[in-house]
Amino acid sequence: MKELQVVSNKNLKELNTFRINVCSEYFAEINSVSELERVLSCPEYKNIEKFILGGGSNVLFTEDFKGIVIHICFKGIQIWHEDEKSVLLKVAAGENWDDFVEFCVLNNYYGIENLSAIHGRVGASPVQNIGAYGVEAKDVIENVEALEIDTLKTRVFSNSDCKFAYRNSVFKQELKNKYIVSNVFFRLSKVPVFNLKYGNLKEKMKEFPEISLRNIRNSIIEIRNSKLPSPEEFPNAGSFFKNPVIELYLFQNLKILFPDLINFPDKENFVKLAAAQLIEKCGWKGKTVGKTGCYEKQALIIVNQNDANGKEIADFSLQIQNSVEEKFGIRLEPEVCFV
Repeated sequence: MKELQVVSNKNLKELNTFRINVCSEYFAEINSVSELERVLSCPEYKNIEKFILGGGSNVLFTEDFKGIVIHICFKGIQIWHEDEKSVLLKVAAGENWDDFVEFCVLNNYYGIENLSAIHGRVGASPVQNIGAYGVEAKDVIENVEALEIDTLKTRVFSNSDCKFAYRNSVFKQELKNKYIVSNVFFRLSKVPVFNLKYGNLKEKMKEFPEISLRNIRNSIIEIRNSKLPSPEEFPNAGSFFKNPVIELYLFQNLKILFPDLINFPDKENFVKLAAAQLIEKCGWKGKTVGKTGCYEKQALIIVNQNDANGKEIADFSLQIQNSVEEKFGIRLEPEVCFV
């Protein structure tokens, strides 16, 4: 059996897309479920704090981590079951998300092409309930396989067990820090089904000769690249804040003061607003404070412009929250995980 490698004082700068220069007290790169079980069962790591790291694209390290960072790297895509109309894929948590989308496009599996060009790994998809362009992970996830940290028992969560909500799940709430996702089962269509209703995707598709998986994927990649910065060029963690959901009567009052507020119907008597617009109306778009700032093309993106530390970025995000709350009475909630 391959010896499990746990290193001390591991620098994490290249393992988070904000490029925050911090270290972890202990660090383990995990390449199989058995390795995960072994590190969790080690007495020396049993009672210390643990952080599960995938692609590092949704995390802000504000200081060195006192504990063990468990880096999930195991991969694999299996056809678990299929029939004429659909396919059930078992996908390892360490698979790169966008590589998985490309795999599905190549194999004519419909359902996640709208989630192209999202950074991160498959294991984060049910935790965050990632979403874009009218599609969310919950629409295609059938089951989630996860390892209980305390008992090392594997549990299979059904879609309903996951309690999916907007950028939320049971893994971020009552089961936070209790389970580690090992595999995700996706039910995808083998019959053409397209979702072109969101934003400017329908208009963008007019530039292509036909509607196809490949053309939809290429359209979304082009749209995202036109307004979202590459983490390699401008270190960032994607959308920093969630779009706020407020009660209908509050929205109606705001609409009197701000008639052009972008809004989307949500659950009954609730409305979802565009966080980017609220931030922009407060004058933050393109603004720099010290070593960090709001991206000039998309106010939802906070960028690390000059080797800022995590605390500087956190303080900058707090200024934005306070500003939006003062103007609109709405407290924006970070989508990024602070560590």
